[in-house]
Amino acid sequence: MLKVVGRSDHFHGAVLDKVILPFALRQKGRFRTMSQSGLDVGVFLPRGDVLKHGDYLHTECGQVLVVVAEKEAVVTAKTDDWETFAKTCYHMGNRHVPMAIGQCWLRFQPDHVLQEMVEMMGLVCEAQLAEFTPENGAYHGSGKGHHHGHEHDHSHDHHSHGHSHNHLHTESHNKSHGEHHH
Repeated sequence: MLKVVGRSDHFHGAVLDKVILPFALRQKGRFRTMSQSGLDVGVFLPRGDVLKHGDYLHTECGQVLVVVAEKEAVVTAKTDDWETFAKTCYHMGNRHVPMAIGQCWLRFQPDHVLQEMVEMMGLVCEAQLAEFTPENGAYHGSGKGHHHGHEHDHSHDHHSHGHSHNHLHTESHNKSHGEHHH
């Protein structure tokens, strides 16, 4: 097994292979996968950082693999109206929904309740297969302190029926809840 012990966002040498990963795996620090050519790969990285498309994984034996974001089921919502777009992002953010955001478009994992809300706000939704790399959040990767990744189960009431989402939060989020780690 190739043991990944480091990562970088640039590399100027020979790349051994690709690892094609969905968002669910790219947000984990420790997991096992197969490379594109079938090599057994174990990833042992600090928790809390999300691997991005194009990141390089460095193995303990000096080999380098490149990360490819797997195309996965997503909903892409678009509008031509910036005010509508901003209000929609605000409401999605209030629900702690992982989102990728572009110019007047946002992308989230399939959820019929969220899709209905976004459509009611005036955006046009399209289910598709695409790379999903959501925003990290205001404090993630700021270079200050260290991050502790863990999950919270948030229940949200959308249109009179319960719905829950699991999310990865960082230390700075914990501090807002009164927990301090040093």
